[in-house]
Amino acid sequence: MSTTITHFINGVETAGHGDRHQPVYNPATGQVTGELRLADRTDIDAVVAAAKAASAGWAETSLTKRTAVLFRFRELLAANVQELARVVTREHGKVVSDAAGEVGRGLEVVEYACGAPQSLKGGYSDAVSTGIDVFSFRQPLGVVAGITPFNFPVMVPLWMAPVAIVTGNTFILKPSERDPSASLFLARLWKDAGLPDGVFNVLQGDKEAVDGLLTHPDVDGVSFVGSTPIARHVHETATRHGKRVQALGGAKNHAVVMPDADLDLAAEHITAAAFGSAGQRCMAISVAVAVGSAAENLVARLKERAEAVKVANGMEPDADMGPVITPNARSRLQKIVGEAQEDGAALIVDGRELVVKGHEDGFFVGPTVLDHVRREMTAYREEIFGPVLAVLRVDSMEEALEVINSNPYGNGTAIFTASGAYARAFTRGVRVGMVGINVPLPVPVAWHSFGGWNESLFGDHHIYGPDGVHFYTRGKVVTQRWPEPTQLSGASFAFPSS
Repeated sequence: MSTTITHFINGVETAGHGDRHQPVYNPATGQVTGELRLADRTDIDAVVAAAKAASAGWAETSLTKRTAVLFRFRELLAANVQELARVVTREHGKVVSDAAGEVGRGLEVVEYACGAPQSLKGGYSDAVSTGIDVFSFRQPLGVVAGITPFNFPVMVPLWMAPVAIVTGNTFILKPSERDPSASLFLARLWKDAGLPDGVFNVLQGDKEAVDGLLTHPDVDGVSFVGSTPIARHVHETATRHGKRVQALGGAKNHAVVMPDADLDLAAEHITAAAFGSAGQRCMAISVAVAVGSAAENLVARLKERAEAVKVANGMEPDADMGPVITPNARSRLQKIVGEAQEDGAALIVDGRELVVKGHEDGFFVGPTVLDHVRREMTAYREEIFGPVLAVLRVDSMEEALEVINSNPYGNGTAIFTASGAYARAFTRGVRVGMVGINVPLPVPVAWHSFGGWNESLFGDHHIYGPDGVHFYTRGKVVTQRWPEPTQLSGASFAFPSS
């Protein structure tokens, strides 16, 4: 049964004014499950106006009251993990356990945001000059927008909104139009937690909604996660319109496997990191860099494990991997793999024509492993964003570092080794923002910050953690004197120095 998926503006679910809409699919069945209302200019102006109207009052709300809302939201979110996970699976396709894990990583950020009284503490310098003290504190930007991708419809909004809200901003979420229902679920939880109307809003839409937020004069900051071309557009457009911007782009994440590594451990973890969520993660391992003698045995183990992955409807409790998000995504993957094979790559496991029984209309691609991939191939150069693992063979760790550091992306990377010397040299030499040592998905815990280098990040701030607090606030420094009424001011034409 198809449902209408709406906006959430000023505490109310509303169809808005736009007359455009588009279907939302269950990628495991290929069936339409909803009709999404797409925002027009009137809707964009309405959601920004609601956020702006709520901004002054929320910014002046005490930190104690703000964190009380965050604590209640945390409890509601924790109580609804499984229900929210099923909402995600129905529109994204990832398995329910993976969707629940996504909610769990979002919960970490909510919990970090609950500690805002600590992270927002300012500084105080006593008696910097005679009778003069200096103190500093941070204030919210105002109205901020989060533009989030389809692959994490809960986690990425929760990387943004809790930190933005607890620091005193009002927030507009523009979720992906491919899996938008989770955004409304979150909006209802915020309202149930006691968040005032207008502080958290949802604007459904496509490029018109995005560009409307990027250029609107009353939007003060923009957070974005998505592909590199769109991240560049978001950063350039919003910056040109005077906004603070953090735009996280694409990735091509490498896992280096040294000859001294535990190859069973490496193959097990690389398989999960490459094919979990059908490879539709910005931190997915899409390239295994096999060093020297590790190559043959590693590829044999990857083949065995890739063939054992159970691909099914994500609602099935024993499924390891679900479908990709759209038929176009499936076709693109099939094309890239075919071109790599024509260019000389060895097709070790071929998942292009996988059909899941009972789900013949679903958008499925099975785990695929390509060996002897070269750097000029499309399968290496492009962010595939699907269950395709490319294996490159190199002779040394120095050559592996050169491969990674020559890549335009710099999001995440990993090394599998038993040597602390290799691990240290790799960690210091690789030009990538997040590094794992025998950990293939080095997503930082919430009290650190997530972010890549190079074309994986546009802007100065990483997301959530301490960088998130700094992104959503501006510093203010106050220099004060309180002279006694009988004292002369002692004004000077020179800078005071004593």
